[in-house]
Amino acid sequence: MRGWSRRLSLTTVAAGASLALLCAVAAVRAPASAAEAPAVPGLAGPGLRPLQGIPAAAVLPGSSGPAGDGIAIGLASADEVPLPPLRRLLQADLLVVSPAALPRRAAAAIARLPGVIAAQQVDAARLEVNGRFVSVLGVNPARFREFAARPTAQARGLWQNVAGGGIAISYTMARLDRIPLGHPLAVDGRRLERLPVAGIGTVGIGGVDAVVSDAVARSLGSPAGNAIVVSAPHARLAGLMQQIKALLPRSAAIAPLVAQAASTVPAAAAAAGAAGAAGVSAGGPGLSRAQLAAFLRAAESRIGMPYVWGAAGPRAFDCSGLVQWAMRQAGVVMPRVAADQARTGPRVPLSRLLPGDLLFYHTDPTAPDYISHVAIYLGDGEMLQAPEPGLDVEVVPADFGSEFAGAVEVYPRVAAAVAANPAG
Repeated sequence: MRGWSRRLSLTTVAAGASLALLCAVAAVRAPASAAEAPAVPGLAGPGLRPLQGIPAAAVLPGSSGPAGDGIAIGLASADEVPLPPLRRLLQADLLVVSPAALPRRAAAAIARLPGVIAAQQVDAARLEVNGRFVSVLGVNPARFREFAARPTAQARGLWQNVAGGGIAISYTMARLDRIPLGHPLAVDGRRLERLPVAGIGTVGIGGVDAVVSDAVARSLGSPAGNAIVVSAPHARLAGLMQQIKALLPRSAAIAPLVAQAASTVPAAAAAAGAAGAAGVSAGGPGLSRAQLAAFLRAAESRIGMPYVWGAAGPRAFDCSGLVQWAMRQAGVVMPRVAADQARTGPRVPLSRLLPGDLLFYHTDPTAPDYISHVAIYLGDGEMLQAPEPGLDVEVVPADFGSEFAGAVEVYPRVAAAVAANPAG
């Protein structure tokens, strides 16, 4: 298919990962009425109390709403929780997820493997937050902030407020749901609670839209220590993943959080924020002609339909929901979030870009290397996308500017494997 260079216009075609984290892990509470968001905290639980001194109308600097072009922000409470200084930043390279608690010796054993710099155990679950199911991590704020994207990691007030019992939400969630700092979010875990927004900043792990302290997570019913974040920036991830699997229960899953060059390329392993599956080289098989035609036909049929964050069709979409829905019409299983969709095939040079390839972007100032937007290349310099709230699915000139993270040719077998992995 890569050699098939003739442009497929929409008329001739038919008429062009993270990680949704924890999809296979049971939600703490899952009423059918809740909207699914791609990607779990609650109010102050036992022994915790809401934050003090966070103005409900607070917004990101330089914005007229809860999310402009600012960076991670968190306003300290009146009674600040002691937090040690940030001494280093760690790249989050792998994520292990299990339906139940992992043995503590597993994290210690992983940390001793060659190439591993750090391995930190966290709580992970999906809870209903603000009317949507989102993936949430329960963490030790003083230790976990080292794994966050630089702007978020450096937002001391955000982590102080998380330690004090608040919830930090992603830039995307704040912007698209228009949630201001200090706003109390309804969180449905073991019981319905309200938790104030302690800060706005993306962690940078695909599909994770909220972070709370481990104490709050457990008060809400999250499994204790059922996930491990691993930093191994200089290791060959494919080989390391095999070593880690041997240390884990069979129920645990593991997924890469960064793109990495194929093993045949003796270059620096990680490409921070780049699109493209780890260890997958060009050669296929990619989409068949019939699948490609059906995918582009389905995507074109949604032009003019509204953008809604967390929506995946058939009448409203966010960016990755549109890709997932259109691929499903072609019989191709795709993961839910853009960061995972970026790992569904090899990176494609712009000189070999073809209709049906996916274009990925960094649009989150709180996590500059995090892939947070996807569009569909149509050929002739055009792309189709679900852009943002207030706009509809549209065809626009393809953007290869500073936010462009790369293009990917989808391999259905790779896409299905990423979608089936509960770790993303």
